[in-house]
Amino acid sequence: MKKLSFIGLFVLISNTNLLGQRAKDSTDVNTLNEVVVNATRAKETSGMAFSNVSQKEIKKQNLGQDLPFLLNQMPSVVVSSDAGAGVGYTGIRIRGTDPTRINVTLNGIPYNDSESQGVYWVNMPDFASSVQSIQIQRGVGTSTNGAGAFGGSINVNTLQLNRDAFGEINTSAGSFNTLKTNFLASTGLLNNKFVFDARLSKIASDGFVDRASSDLKSYFLSGGYYMKNSFIRLNAFSGHEKTYQSWNGIPESLAKGNVAGLDAFIERNYYDEAFKKDMLSSGRKFNFYNYENEVDDYQQSHFQLITSWQLNKNWRFNPTLHYTKGLGFYEQYKADAKFSAYGLSNIKIGATEIKRTDLIRRKWLDNDFYGAVWSLDYEGEGKLKGNIGGGWNKYDGDHFGEIVWAKYASESNIRYRYYFNNSLKTDANIYGKLFYKLNEKLDIYGDLQVRTVNFGMNGTADALQQLSYKNNYSFFNPKFGLTYQITKNASTYLSYAKGTKEPSRQDFVDNAPAVPNAEKLHDFEGGIRMGVSNWKGEANLYFMNYKDQLVLTGKINNTGEAIRTNVAKSYRAGIELQIAGKLSEKFSIAANATFSQNKIADFIEVVPSYDESPELVNNMKDTDISFSPNIIMGGSLNFHPVKSLEISLLPKYVSSQFLDNTSSNDRQLDAFFVNDLRVGFTPQMKAFKELNFSLMVNNILNHEYESNGYTYSYLYGGRITENFVFPQAGINFLAGMRLRF
Repeated sequence: MKKLSFIGLFVLISNTNLLGQRAKDSTDVNTLNEVVVNATRAKETSGMAFSNVSQKEIKKQNLGQDLPFLLNQMPSVVVSSDAGAGVGYTGIRIRGTDPTRINVTLNGIPYNDSESQGVYWVNMPDFASSVQSIQIQRGVGTSTNGAGAFGGSINVNTLQLNRDAFGEINTSAGSFNTLKTNFLASTGLLNNKFVFDARLSKIASDGFVDRASSDLKSYFLSGGYYMKNSFIRLNAFSGHEKTYQSWNGIPESLAKGNVAGLDAFIERNYYDEAFKKDMLSSGRKFNFYNYENEVDDYQQSHFQLITSWQLNKNWRFNPTLHYTKGLGFYEQYKADAKFSAYGLSNIKIGATEIKRTDLIRRKWLDNDFYGAVWSLDYEGEGKLKGNIGGGWNKYDGDHFGEIVWAKYASESNIRYRYYFNNSLKTDANIYGKLFYKLNEKLDIYGDLQVRTVNFGMNGTADALQQLSYKNNYSFFNPKFGLTYQITKNASTYLSYAKGTKEPSRQDFVDNAPAVPNAEKLHDFEGGIRMGVSNWKGEANLYFMNYKDQLVLTGKINNTGEAIRTNVAKSYRAGIELQIAGKLSEKFSIAANATFSQNKIADFIEVVPSYDESPELVNNMKDTDISFSPNIIMGGSLNFHPVKSLEISLLPKYVSSQFLDNTSSNDRQLDAFFVNDLRVGFTPQMKAFKELNFSLMVNNILNHEYESNGYTYSYLYGGRITENFVFPQAGINFLAGMRLRF
């Protein structure tokens, strides 16, 4: 906390063009490319909180880490990495809400997994290298395609036109044997009509955590046909990830060097001295898994046919077709597993009955996701603008498990399938948006959306439980906003937005036989934006009032996913502050800070008993929502000693956050304050179109911290609580070179 004086100096920090100002492309045709995503993006007159990130800003630190880490300095954002260094499985939270309620679209197409509603950035290695722009909306935001946004939206656009042919090589290397290489190329505009772009990427890293390695490959291909005011674009991109699992984190006592606590953990969980020795020798880098092929191996391929047609001077039609194929498994070694847990019979060897066996299993996902999204945009010459749009999408996914090896086979053969279930989900929505300029100072925004979801699953799950659910949901989500221009350089806004969202597949599985409820959210936002000379600032107040919010319990399931439960009444309220500007010709700063309260009105904690005592039930009032820090600050201090050189200090502060919903101080993550250093050098060389050298030194003060975790408690001769955390890397670096010719 002593280091907060440094934060106070800067009010703390984000990039100068992250203050909700729309990035303008210099060419008309790139503006044409933006129209495809305009229907789902917020505007200055929407009355909502949002930030835009340009391709230029993304390139500054795109050295191999996943996209969430490139967005770390955005307002109200907290990121984490299972492997500890930003490569592999990474996550992002906005205003304390987890990825299952952050709506992500790629060129207006839903990207969230239809079943889990989560976002797995690891399935899109190096995708940031193909991104043209990103908009992050906080809160419900505008109507979009896919699952409802309950904490924010990330709207990604890959559409751009390279008029001139080029080739580009990016290579970077750094700590933990991290190595990224990619090659990009474009034909430029051929015959003033055709363009073809390509990217091929490979990223490899050992990870900070022992054995938490990543082997990531991807490609991106795009071909476009451009007319005067219309275009057709076909995108095909795919990612293949093979990551060694590090889903379990480490005991909190090990992370803090608490030997007595670690001894108690080992004793009550019946680990031996060899295991303890391994933990102590590895320390914060410890990984529970040690089977050589304990990996997640998955490929996801996307195909998008994107078009935009100018019907006349006022109307534009943007229809898109899409298809996504996912196929892969994660492999696990299970020691001393019960035959009965796999639907197998006990066996006898001589007179000895064998009830357990060591085995290796694979849990598979095989899914197809396809559909269409569209928008019809009206841009009149008068006071009225608007959009009508929507989408229809279907998901068909198979889940099944196989035993690929067993010490004792019972009646199984290789690849014996011990469970299988299928999920079908259809998601359809239609929305209408209206922007009306009432007078020179007042703009009105209206947005109405109807969304229907049909979801069903049938079969046997991994614990051999029967799944037979079928649910239909219908949602109506109105949104309204007012923007008032106080002066030429200052405006204020108010908005209301309703969000509703269905539970995920995992909510049904984890809470069976109980059936989770759909969530409802009323989001009220209000703020002021202003600019004076070289300075811009924004203050945004928000109150997000939930009914039946699915909050994280602090526990995780056997794939490392957070388990959630409904709470009847809860809210998130706070203020987001941003400022950016020039201190001098050589120095500029940008800063953001979020101060919030995140509360559950009534929460019931149930602690199971594993002895003869009854389970413990605690009724709690006004408790804090898990993983929702009250203070989040970030930003940059930038120094330009010469035109070709930029040196930036990137501090990030996140206050303490609870691992569950009990507001208990012995179940929380400590606050952390981390500083990164970024250096970019772009010498002027006539031989190349661009030559750039980059250096990222992360966590330059070598601070030991944990950004994620989980917890569970039980009764066994008293209450026992097990806390697990995910340590992040100490000081580490990435250095890279970009050459365009």
